[in-house]
Amino acid sequence: MRLHALQHVPFEGLAKIQEWAIKSDHVVTSTHLYANEPLPPVDSFDLLVVMGGPMGANDDADFPNLPRERALLAEAAGAGLPVLGICLGAQLLAVALGARVTRGVEEEVGFGEVTLTDEGCRDPVLGRGPRSIPVFHYHSDAFDLPRGAVLLAGSPSYPNQAYRFGDRVYGFQFHVEVDRGLLDAWTPILPEGTSIDPSLHAEAEQAGRRVLASFFRTKNRPHARGPVRARDVTVSGPN
Repeated sequence: MRLHALQHVPFEGLAKIQEWAIKSDHVVTSTHLYANEPLPPVDSFDLLVVMGGPMGANDDADFPNLPRERALLAEAAGAGLPVLGICLGAQLLAVALGARVTRGVEEEVGFGEVTLTDEGCRDPVLGRGPRSIPVFHYHSDAFDLPRGAVLLAGSPSYPNQAYRFGDRVYGFQFHVEVDRGLLDAWTPILPEGTSIDPSLHAEAEQAGRRVLASFFRTKNRPHARGPVRARDVTVSGPN
């Protein structure tokens, strides 16, 4: 299968996602949006992954490519393709599906946990382990749950941390892809006082491997392209 990634900044690459894509025999390509590379047509890939970045999901004035990116996300979701949005990617996906993204109550940065909802515990990607999942947080914006989506996980400051739309489209506010190289790239730009405990990194990396393994195992099967059943996917601009 053909996995395509949208990368917004040089220091937010695929990391563990690339590792699992290769293990799953995917051909991996990327659009480097920071280099003004053009977005691909939706028929050129079988799975879309959208990474994080420091910009906001509605910062169209400063990043004029964002409306086209949201349109591509809506088109991919509407075609029934697997989509995985990470951090900013989850926020862009939420806006593409008609929801709002707003400023969060506080900045959430560093290793922490998310707690699965009852639906999350039953989910084939997130629900194959403990109810609390160790992750890396790096966000200050929050998304509303798109209409028709299922809430899978939350945290005290950010009750909407993960959602599923249909059965193949996922948005994670948190990071499950962090490996040592990615963490080293982030360390110089993290807010002052952010704790990087090696033991917490090991726990988060182990959980990330489990989540990504489940995603690629359950979502990379060939699938007939077509509308998402019982879902209305609408392209939405800033709210």
